[in-house]
Amino acid sequence: MSEDVNRTGIQGGNLLVPSSFENRRILLGITGGIAAYKVCDAISTLAKAGAQVRAILTRGAQEFITPLTVTTLSRHPAYTDANFWQPVHSRPLHIELGEWAEVLVIAPLTANTLAKLATGMADNLLTNTVLASTCPILLAPAMNTEMWNQAVTQRNWEQVVQGSRFHGIEPGSGLLACDRVGTGRMAEPERILAHLESVLHTQGKQDLAGKRVLIGAGSTREHFDPVRFIGNPATGKMGIALARCALHRGAKVTFVGGAMAPGFQELIPGARIVAVTCAKEMQQAMLEFFPQADMTVMAAAVADVRPVQFHSHKLPKQALPERLPLESVPDIIAQLGECKQPHQRLIGFAAQTGDIVTPAIEKLRRKKLDAIVANPIDRPNAGFGSDSNQAVVIDATGRQQAIAPCSKLKLAHHLFDFIQSLSW
Repeated sequence: MSEDVNRTGIQGGNLLVPSSFENRRILLGITGGIAAYKVCDAISTLAKAGAQVRAILTRGAQEFITPLTVTTLSRHPAYTDANFWQPVHSRPLHIELGEWAEVLVIAPLTANTLAKLATGMADNLLTNTVLASTCPILLAPAMNTEMWNQAVTQRNWEQVVQGSRFHGIEPGSGLLACDRVGTGRMAEPERILAHLESVLHTQGKQDLAGKRVLIGAGSTREHFDPVRFIGNPATGKMGIALARCALHRGAKVTFVGGAMAPGFQELIPGARIVAVTCAKEMQQAMLEFFPQADMTVMAAAVADVRPVQFHSHKLPKQALPERLPLESVPDIIAQLGECKQPHQRLIGFAAQTGDIVTPAIEKLRRKKLDAIVANPIDRPNAGFGSDSNQAVVIDATGRQQAIAPCSKLKLAHHLFDFIQSLSW
């Protein structure tokens, strides 16, 4: 893949998917922790995606990575306190940076800098820039487990993230640099970049706060013996993007996930996850949690038929039936449409080839949906397994909104924007 394609998005066939970070002004604050090396990957990814990246390294950060490394990866000179205290700018540097940034990301965030944020201290370039800015601030802490669990650290964290400007990505668990196993690992760069993409779209607004969102995702597998099943290529990536989007916008999320890649739960921390395998299990879970949901988005690819008989042992090849008797699977989203209450919104997906709109409209009406997402599965970089997608969103009044090729997370944000515009 060429550098030009990397800077603008994903290319496939004649389709170019724009990057969500193209020309966005992103300021990174790097503090003194071993996790600073991980930030280098995020800086490189952002620069290749066409973002304008600026970085501030605290004195502690320079013990782990050098300004030269960050300068090389970001394609722009990195800033340190040496720049802050030298009057070489026409205007104070912290004022210029604070006004320039669309989003400020502090990663890793140490316990020391967290305490400064909680008390409003401004004793270096980074903390002065925080106070001189008005943009959203994304925080990714990293520290020893005992340091993270200290009452004072937890108090500082809760105090800071309660502020409307601050958006926290809590650390994960695992083996730490101190050889301790526990909570304190900085979120992986991919997770930080996903949250950053959300903040850039919403400008930090938590417009789903207090809403309960139910998401069905992934594929179902209808087994006729322990190793063979009827299934489909759905990976659950669109459902994960929907869950991330809703979480980033402040919703409480219940995620009913069918067959998906191992470890998908780590991609949506904070969601209540119900793992299912077959359509019957998904039906039971969706019907159980639907009454409490304000919004339900059914992005799962549920089987239409299943084998009439299940064999508890693997059938020898020579014993496989020449014809496999099948029966219909209950239509889950149609059942939800029948019991939907006036305050609830129900959104479906229609994965189609060829004409995607006409069958989607018919499905929307027949299943009593409030909106439907018609997305093509026969175009490059769209549909099953892709990291990007495109769609036409249609509501019950016939209003349509085309969503151009973009990341699945960006499409999820456009969808929730559309849902918010529906009359309640």
